[in-house]
Amino acid sequence: MLRKIFLITFIALSSATMMFAQGGSTSTTAATAKAGPAKKPAIFRPTKDQIKQVQAMLNEKKLYTGEASGTYNDSTRGGIKSFQKDNGLKETGTLNRATLEKFGVEMTDNQKLIPVSQNSYADSAADTKPATSVKTASAVKASMVSTDSAVADKTTAPAKPKIFRATVDQIKAAQKMLKEKSMYSGEESGKLDDATRDGLKKFQEGNGVKVTGTLNGVTLEKMGIGLTDSQKANTVAAPKN
Repeated sequence: MLRKIFLITFIALSSATMMFAQGGSTSTTAATAKAGPAKKPAIFRPTKDQIKQVQAMLNEKKLYTGEASGTYNDSTRGGIKSFQKDNGLKETGTLNRATLEKFGVEMTDNQKLIPVSQNSYADSAADTKPATSVKTASAVKASMVSTDSAVADKTTAPAKPKIFRATVDQIKAAQKMLKEKSMYSGEESGKLDDATRDGLKKFQEGNGVKVTGTLNGVTLEKMGIGLTDSQKANTVAAPKN
């Protein structure tokens, strides 16, 4: 009789344990399904009209000999790579945001929401692996005694300098001045197009500034155009010819 009672009790406990385990597994599965996949970051894609504009510019620079078709091909990618190499960009052959900005091509509202990737630049910190500290046995022992020593032992990568960017108003003011000096005949559009860059090169050459065709801090100061507070903090004097 006792054996029968013991057997019934054992079976009941085993059934209860199995039901509890199944319930916990179901809850975990439901929670995982509810979480869902992580949202993928937006991918920057140029429009057909932007590709046409770039192909036309590459034609003018003798970096591309095909038609402005608005489609990628090997010749277009080769021309883009040459342009990127000459403008401090990573040679990808693709029209990312940094490359379009260098071309002076207007972006769509959706494109403006996607930030510029620092990996787009040739001197990007992503191209070089930061130095890492190697702890010896004595260093490990010292870290157990002093937290300050352990912190001092770590090697950190130097901060990357910020890129100087002229504002639309500054570009317009520069274009106006270049027109007055007969170095530019286009509109005061606020865009750094090829005609504006050519005018800047003439101005830089005539004023002892390194000829870059870009509107950097030194060129703005030579033109008597004021800098913003953030530009003043990040302006590095450019070497003269």
